[in-house]
Amino acid sequence: MQASPLTLPADATRQAPAQGSIRNLPVNLFASVMGLSGLALAWRLAHGSLGAPAFVGEAIGTLALGVFVLLALGYLVKAAKHPEAVRAEFSHPVAGNFFGTIAISVLLLSAVIAPYGAAAAKVVWTLGALLTLGLGLVVVSRLLRGGTDSAHMVPAWIIPGVATLDIPVTGAQMPMAWAGEINLLAAGVGTVLALVLVLLTLIVKRPAHHAPLAPLMTPSLMILVAPFAVGFLAYTNLVGEVDRFAALLFYFALFMFVVVAPRVFRPGVPFSPGWWAISFPMAALANAALKYAQAQSTWPLWAIAELLLAGLSVALAVLTVRTLRITLDGRLLAG
Repeated sequence: MQASPLTLPADATRQAPAQGSIRNLPVNLFASVMGLSGLALAWRLAHGSLGAPAFVGEAIGTLALGVFVLLALGYLVKAAKHPEAVRAEFSHPVAGNFFGTIAISVLLLSAVIAPYGAAAAKVVWTLGALLTLGLGLVVVSRLLRGGTDSAHMVPAWIIPGVATLDIPVTGAQMPMAWAGEINLLAAGVGTVLALVLVLLTLIVKRPAHHAPLAPLMTPSLMILVAPFAVGFLAYTNLVGEVDRFAALLFYFALFMFVVVAPRVFRPGVPFSPGWWAISFPMAALANAALKYAQAQSTWPLWAIAELLLAGLSVALAVLTVRTLRITLDGRLLAG
């Protein structure tokens, strides 16, 4: 039986409970915190513009914070017991980019907790900004070093650029005197870095000269939506309004989603933690759609925003259940 295009595929195999090791905890699982945080912020917007129940967004935000704490503790244990595994993951030309999911998670959580503690939000955002800018330096240094196999230039390479754009997305309301300049710095670096990686290495070079992505990497195609959806949110935060250029960013993000979604949500792509790569790009697009609909106030845009929010909610619910399943039966840490 084939899955519908909008249904996440079932697990490739059903296995007996496996013996796992914290050594195998994947860093890309922090993408779950990104997705849940983005979903919480989207439901917050929906509460203000559509009258959605306030507790939904707050409950999801609490879940995101709890998942981050569990993953952070687990990865700290991994770093203490298996530092060589963490070093190998960080230096890997593909997996190393997923360390950006940690920085983005910290930035998004600063927005999640902001209504409950402004001082805590400032500390968390500052930490996230420092981590993100540091990661950007590492990525650019790797690019300038040369010698990168173009076969390794996959959508995950965009993550550090998107991470930098998330600084102004989450920090536009930060009251520190220096926050505005940091936001501008991050927007400049993130815009150029994201566009260079999208246009030169992913859209043009890899598809022209290499085979399609392996099935387990297919969900990461959704990352191609993120620079434009996050760019919309960052730009509108910086200029304080939704103008024509913001509209261009939103519509191209929507276009990329329509292009990429049929390639991601299709039969034959087995479930793995890598599926969480779809969560934040979809969350960023849902947030952008809600913000754009609020600015333009036309029913087709509200319909698009509501559909994206509903689709995101269903997708993350499925991902959460599937992840709990492989965690409980030992496959998540089985390697």
